[in-house]
This record gives sequence, structure tokens and C-alpha cells, in this order.
Amino acid sequence: MYTLKVNASVAVSLWVMIAGVASAAPSPEEIARLGNELTPLGAEKAGNADGSIPAWDGGIKRPPDAGFVPGGHHPDPFADDELVSTVTKSNADQHAGKLTVGHKAMLDLYGDSFTMKVYPTRRSAAYPESVYEATKRVAATASLSEGGNGVTGAVVGIPFPIPKSGIEVIWNHILRYRGESARRMIGQAAVTRGGAYTMVMLEDEYFAPYSLVNATEAGLNNVIIMFKQRVKAPARLVGQILLVHETLNQAKEHRKAWLYNPGQRRVRRAPNVAFDNPGTASDGLRTSDQLDMFNGSPERYDWELVGKKEIYVPYNSYRLHSKELKYKDVLQPLHLNPQHLRYELHRAWVVEANLKQGTRHIYKRRTFYVDEDSWQVLAVDQYDNRDQLWRVSEGHVINYYDVPTVWTTLEVHYDLQSGRYIAVGLNNEEPITYDFSPQLAMRDFSTGSLRRAGRR
Repeated sequence: MYTLKVNASVAVSLWVMIAGVASAAPSPEEIARLGNELTPLGAEKAGNADGSIPAWDGGIKRPPDAGFVPGGHHPDPFADDELVSTVTKSNADQHAGKLTVGHKAMLDLYGDSFTMKVYPTRRSAAYPESVYEATKRVAATASLSEGGNGVTGAVVGIPFPIPKSGIEVIWNHILRYRGESARRMIGQAAVTRGGAYTMVMLEDEYFAPYSLVNATEAGLNNVIIMFKQRVKAPARLVGQILLVHETLNQAKEHRKAWLYNPGQRRVRRAPNVAFDNPGTASDGLRTSDQLDMFNGSPERYDWELVGKKEIYVPYNSYRLHSKELKYKDVLQPLHLNPQHLRYELHRAWVVEANLKQGTRHIYKRRTFYVDEDSWQVLAVDQYDNRDQLWRVSEGHVINYYDVPTVWTTLEVHYDLQSGRYIAVGLNNEEPITYDFSPQLAMRDFSTGSLRRAGRR
């Protein structure tokens, strides 16, 4: 059992632990706290008791380097920070209260090979004022629909900034702001136990109707985000394209997905791009719903809000994002090179997902650790059908201060049973990382656009 802080912002969780579902929308008094004692997105603005977590002061909204070019690698605002501590197998007991179950297991399993370098906590999360304004507005109107498998009464903002159930926290993650549109070129490496891998290069594009400043719920046509992914390498996979339309009310309509097969030159519906089906070219090391740490319908799990916990999580991972590194510097046997990883102490919402009776998924249970400042999932522990810890996931995030938004620069999924892992988002050797400047629109994500892209 995690210790919950009994104050106005999280005391509601005590009831949730018993009932497991949301009871009512926030009161006007609770909503009035947004932007005052709470940040505009619902986090505790104050620091913690011993000062190791500072107060939130607005985050960072501009590059630290005047020479930064949008779409390029983001200079590190915290490059001069000194190391606070290093967590190892030998001293893990001293840090046990601040470690996830997954990190404890990795420290124990990999011995001196895996360590966690802990740096000063920097609450860098920041978002456009339009997102803050929308969050305060929709906090009074947002509600779950049909068993929690959808959201109504919300657009642009975080729907449940003062969450009363685990499913609300997960919807906050799904609907968090990530800009209106973007393009990126990334590498995905499925690393063998010995450290070998074949790099799969992916060109991703997305457009988020939900996040448009002038968006209306009716105008969404039940689509919150459109995503297109084209395989650029290796040669055997080149030209394969995936198109996804993610829906706001999954109970009304599940996501729609299509695949373009270059060999057949045909576009086909792809209903299996969901849940625990293998991710694109993932060698079976991640499921479709693990991309972006979690995506898609939450319908197969019961979601329990355990509470809020101070834990070490990957954060401000600008070093890992650096163009000064090569892929071989980052990827090594068993896990990422810990010399380039940064962990900080942050408050995270802890949500337990338990597979519903009568449903199927390769993960019987999952524990999510969700950043209070951004609603980004930062870590996940995944258990198999024997209730054994199987896979541990990390979302290494930075503030893309040219937007601004907090999002992963690299997500990694470790398979503790096979000694393998998959890293998604590698861009150290690419000229373009996340480029938020393209003016993409719905027409760029039609099935017709999929056919046109396949003929190029």
C-alpha cells in the first residue's frame, strides 16, 4: 500500500481506493484551486516537506540557447546540474521507498551493470495558456461515458485535473497536449541479450484535432488524434505505412486503422492494431497499446487509483536526446547505457490496472506511474499471467520548449525474463527530431493520402 497525502488535492483518493470509480465532477471550490494552490493542470504547486521536490514556478517556455532551430536537438537547460546520488544494487535498500517495483527488480537482476543517476528535481513542465484555460473550463463539464471507455464534455484541456479514479488519470494521459501536429524521424531497436540489433527507421506524423485552439467536441467527429507511420528501413520493410484514427468515445466507436502494403499496393483495414497485438517491427517486445507508454481503449482493465507517491523517474532526459551521442553509445546489452540516463524525484499518480474477468491481454496486471505535472506516463510495471513481473517500461521525457509540451524523447520496454529490450524514439543521429512546425490537417490522414504516400 502506498502512503497517501491526506490533503484537499488527493484526499478524494481514499474513497476511490474503496469504491474504484469516480463519484462526481469537481466542485466549484476544487476547480478554483487550479492555478492557485494547484498548477493549471492539477498538480500540487508546492514542493515537498524536505525541499527535494521544489515548487512549480511555471516550467520552461523558451530555449536556453538562442541558436536552437525548431525540429533539431534541444539544448539541455540543466547541463550543469551536479549529481545528487547514484542508486545501485548495493544501496537500493536505502532508496527503496522512492523506487518503483520495476526499478528494484532491474537493480537486483542486473547488478552493477544497471544504476540510476539521480539529479536535482526540475519541474520543467509547461504548456500554452490556451491549454491551461481549457483545462479549467472542461474540469466542470468533462465526464466518463459508458463504463469509462470514453470522455464527453471535454476538448483541448485535461479533462480530469482533479482525478477521482484511476480511469480518469489514464484518460488525462491519453488526452494530454502534445502540440497540434508534428513530424519526426526515429529509430526503433529491438536489442538481443548480447546487444545486437537491426535499426528500424520510422517516419511518424500526427495531427491532433482535440488540441486545436478552436476545437469543439461536435467538430471532432469523435476523432482525437490521427497518426501515420511509414517504415523507411530496413529494406525488407520499406514502404509499409500505418494510419490510425483514435477516437474520443471508444464505446461508441473503436479506433480505425489501415495498413498500406507496398508489395500488394493495397490499403487494408487493420482492426488488430490495438491491445496486445505486437507493435510494428517490434520483434514481439512491445504491444500495440504500449506505444506512447499507453494508448487506445482502456476497456480491458479495471483501473484503481492507488494514490500519489514520490519516486525516482526518468525526467529532463536531454542528454539522452543529444546529437553528441551515437546509437552505439546509448544501446548496450540488457539495458540502455546508464551513463546517459537522468532520474529525478517527482510526485507521480500510481494507477493499478487489473485485467477484467472474461477479457484477454498478455499483461494480467500493470502498474502505471503518471507525472503529476504533465499527465505523461513515466514508468510501467507489467505482469504476466502467473503474476510474475515480466516487463518494465520507461518514458524518458523532455520539455519540447519550442511548443511547449512534455513528451518522451525515448521510450524503452525491458523484458526481464528474456534479457532483451526495445527502444523506440532514437534520434541522436537524425537531423530532425520532433518538428512541430508542419501545418498538417485532416486531409493528410485520409485513406487517399495513404495510397498517395505509398506511390511515392
